[in-house]
Amino acid sequence: MSARPEPVQMVKQRRDATLRALAEGIPYSNHLGIRFDRRGDELTAILTFDEKLIGNPMLPALHGGVTAAFLEVCAVIQLSWSYLWTDIESGRIDAAALTPETLPRLPKTIDFTVDYLRTGLPRDAYARARVNRSGRRYASVHVEGWQDNRGRPFAQGTGHFLMPRRSDG
Repeated sequence: MSARPEPVQMVKQRRDATLRALAEGIPYSNHLGIRFDRRGDELTAILTFDEKLIGNPMLPALHGGVTAAFLEVCAVIQLSWSYLWTDIESGRIDAAALTPETLPRLPKTIDFTVDYLRTGLPRDAYARARVNRSGRRYASVHVEGWQDNRGRPFAQGTGHFLMPRRSDG
């Protein structure tokens, strides 16, 4: 006789709590107002528009540094999410006990390159990251950011990351 599966609501709560802890583990993302929408294992980063994000008030346009930080945060969270997915699903992570202090270590950026494809307009922005390669020590991630139309990204980025050792966190 097989064990009864865990109630889906408990799994969803564990996923949401883990994602919240990951996002709160990057204080600058909180300052920028970045949040995440989760559908299964797919994450979408959302940069809610705020006047403080404008770099050139004459256009007006999102600041290039804000755009780069938004894409990099999206990449780090997606990479961490992918890295921790098995532990989240199995219940080895106690999501209720996760805080920024008890969170497993996040990947460290080796390099991050941003292509600014068009002006970031004064409105909400969205981003999704795709992990191209993830090994024991190294990972490569591609991110696309868009505003009104996902088919017309305003910026994209590629990053390489040093993965934390399993015993580190």
